[in-house]
Amino acid sequence: MPETLTPLPDGFARHMVNWQRQHGRQSLPWQNTQDPYRVWLSEIMLQQTQVTTVLDYFPRFLACFPDVAALAAAPQDKVLGLWSGLGYYSRARNLHKCAQEVMARFGGAFPRRAEDLQTLPGIGRSTAAAIAAFCFLERAAILDGNVKRVLTRVLGYGADLAVAKNEKALWALAQDLLPAQAADMPRYTQALMDLGATVCLPRKAQCEACPVSAACKAKAQGDPLAYPVKTRKLKRSSATLWLLWAVNAQGQVWLQKRPDTGIWAGLYSLPVFESEADLRAAWVQGQDPHYIEPWKHVLTHRDLHLHPVRMTGSAAHGPTCVGQWVDAHAWSGLGLPAPIRVLLANA
Repeated sequence: MPETLTPLPDGFARHMVNWQRQHGRQSLPWQNTQDPYRVWLSEIMLQQTQVTTVLDYFPRFLACFPDVAALAAAPQDKVLGLWSGLGYYSRARNLHKCAQEVMARFGGAFPRRAEDLQTLPGIGRSTAAAIAAFCFLERAAILDGNVKRVLTRVLGYGADLAVAKNEKALWALAQDLLPAQAADMPRYTQALMDLGATVCLPRKAQCEACPVSAACKAKAQGDPLAYPVKTRKLKRSSATLWLLWAVNAQGQVWLQKRPDTGIWAGLYSLPVFESEADLRAAWVQGQDPHYIEPWKHVLTHRDLHLHPVRMTGSAAHGPTCVGQWVDAHAWSGLGLPAPIRVLLANA
């Protein structure tokens, strides 16, 4: 570690617990429960997704899959259909696999220890700790993006988190900061989440509302936004995709299920081609090509330049590429990539 840290702030956990009780979020639908299924579901949904968005999806998901057994027994297409619009679809595929493993390996009951939870698909160290802390009172530290920001600022931890040993050291500090009493773990864990989501923000540190500002090294230095330090940048790539929007006289759309790996894995999509020539060759009977204005769809690591071409034709002579005709009232229930759903919905 490139620098020597000052001692841990006195009473950190106590201040956090007291603040959460008075000022933290109390009424989110996945709070005030020790049901690991609901906590797990919310934790997965909240990865890379705003709370306001999850508030719409969470109750719909529970209405369809009220427990882990119902989710495990569901077809993957139904799971992806309900997830459609949340993005990062590997979460939904892992969610389904995880439910099946909970049933097969643990008799339908989530394991109680973070160490065991981590062995399930889609559950990393921080998510496992959150479930174990909220539901089973385990003294396990969380360290998602929001919490990294809170702790690095409070501790003045300027080591580069792109370096594995530095992040490992921060994990150890997060564990050292935990409350001594296991009974405080749910509220303490929620306090860290709340502080990072509502006060200690990436581009604005609202230090006047922070319960630990007096002990915050970043505030004392006068530059909270300098933390956390992470130098490694995402390497972005781009791809140009031609989308065949084939429609027959009955208003059906030709959709194909994407492979299990790659872009939009496991979802239903308009057929994707690398060039206009390949697209036209896939449906030589298609008539009246209409070239939709192309646009850029931004993913985490990649920019997709989408070029849809709408063509009409006969159901008897559909495209030669893999796929099937889908009724207009049926496609909305399938798992579709967000740009495809928007395209079809605005037809």
